[in-house]
Amino acid sequence: MNPLNAGISRAPSSVLATNKVIRNTYTLLSMTLIFSAITAGASVVFNLPYPGFLLTIVGYFGLLFLTHKLQNSVWGLAAVFALTGFMGLTLGPIISMYLNLPNGSQVVMTALGGTGAIFIGLSGYALTTRKDFSFMGGFLMVGILVAFLGSIAAIFLNIPALSLAISGMFVLLMSGLILYQTSQLIHGGETNYIMATVTLYVSIYNLFLSLLHLIGAFSGDD
Repeated sequence: MNPLNAGISRAPSSVLATNKVIRNTYTLLSMTLIFSAITAGASVVFNLPYPGFLLTIVGYFGLLFLTHKLQNSVWGLAAVFALTGFMGLTLGPIISMYLNLPNGSQVVMTALGGTGAIFIGLSGYALTTRKDFSFMGGFLMVGILVAFLGSIAAIFLNIPALSLAISGMFVLLMSGLILYQTSQLIHGGETNYIMATVTLYVSIYNLFLSLLHLIGAFSGDD
């Protein structure tokens, strides 16, 4: 068999496989965002209390670990919906808090619109230019760890300025993570659409929370 022909025959199948992963990722992401919005809405309607920082962290990392373990089975789909549904429930009480503030609905809608615009803009840029952002991986990992530890410190030390700085940092990091993950999908660095969905969902979730905090603070409602 001619090696050149073999290479040519493999190329289309590789492209098709990549396109399938991208298509499955965005389909599942859309479904999980809708499901998360439903659980967040139910949390707002029924005025459910915030579960607390510790329970939120334990629930998030526990379900994230479960999703990672089941990523190659059909149960991975159930795990990702459990994770995103849980995160929606934790988001509901936060949204309720902002809605009860003056101009709260405007703050929430502005944060939601900003999140959508950033995600669509960055994803569209990565998909159309097909640039490789894999070089950002190490920086993002370190940055997210630092920001996460900083957010814990801001909670316990109750320093508003630090909290705002961390939110600004998260906006930049989550924007970078969207570019990185989309690039990984395009160039074959990520072949599991379940884990790709989780990464993009977490990016959107944290981006929305950070924008909500920043917009609320600078509008005088935080």
